[in-house]
Amino acid sequence: MRYKLLGKSGLRVSEMALGTMTFGDTWGWGASKEESQKIFNGYAEAGGNFIDTANRYTEGTSEHYVGDFIAADRDHFVLATKYTLFDRRNDPNASGNHRKNMIRSLEASLKRLKTDYIDVFWVHAWDFMTPVEEVMQGLDNLVRAGKVLYVGISDTPAWIVSQANTLAALRGWTPFIGLQIQYSLIERTPERDLLPMARAFGMSVTAWGALGSGVLTGKYNQPDQDAQGRAAMWGAIEPHKLTIAQAVVDIAETIDCTPSQVALSWVRQQSGSMIPLIGARNVAQLEDNLGCLNVTLTDEQLSLLNEVSRIELGFPHDFLTSQGVKDVIYGGTLAQIDA
Repeated sequence: MRYKLLGKSGLRVSEMALGTMTFGDTWGWGASKEESQKIFNGYAEAGGNFIDTANRYTEGTSEHYVGDFIAADRDHFVLATKYTLFDRRNDPNASGNHRKNMIRSLEASLKRLKTDYIDVFWVHAWDFMTPVEEVMQGLDNLVRAGKVLYVGISDTPAWIVSQANTLAALRGWTPFIGLQIQYSLIERTPERDLLPMARAFGMSVTAWGALGSGVLTGKYNQPDQDAQGRAAMWGAIEPHKLTIAQAVVDIAETIDCTPSQVALSWVRQQSGSMIPLIGARNVAQLEDNLGCLNVTLTDEQLSLLNEVSRIELGFPHDFLTSQGVKDVIYGGTLAQIDA
């Protein structure tokens, strides 16, 4: 396992982060504590140090387990958790981005995790109610108090993240150094604005859903899957996603690895500081995912995958890169300019 600097910081994190939404069987499909411990140990033994959890994962069980697992060597691990999502239904202040929920959620996470600080504290999702100023000043206060070391933001439009980091720079507040988003061969829409924005601000990207809810493993391409079985976490699987999955399977067979390793390698080899989040319900899945560290896709293989999964960037991107518009912008001098 190699390490990367997280965004514009000196914090060293492993090139693969361990997602722990599978820690605990509260939701009926996760891993037992014993199996979760084995998954954690396998990741740590491979050199992993970047642990990702959240207040809502398995109703808090994930944080309880992670707190137990890191207790013997807390300072070695880069511990990340999140706030925003509710802890109690029908309580308007037990969820959201506002300062009251920020403090309440952090204090509850610290207790479950059995620690007095969080390395990376993520805004889990934007609530479209709380002012950006309140969020950024509140997070900065937590950093100044020593309860949080760095902050990041997840599942939020690019224009809000841009506004937040620009405001932080103006006011001298702590900026977001990380962006957590869904990104895979079947979900490339972040390439329109979120990924260019992250590169512009020097933010690292932790990519969740890199296997497309299992679609990119190729299991839904098998002929024995009935119509009811052809469904992933986010709904029915469109035919073009199965086409992408088949391309992944074909490459995996060619280079003697698994489809999961191809899909993860594609994410790892994208430009910018890209850190895939891997999640597993058993040790075998973890070992399979970690095997992607030994896989490097060729330019030809990357090109094939890029083409089969290509998306339209839409306006204004396609408009601004059209030949006619470039001609009127540069007046025929574009080829003469070294930019």
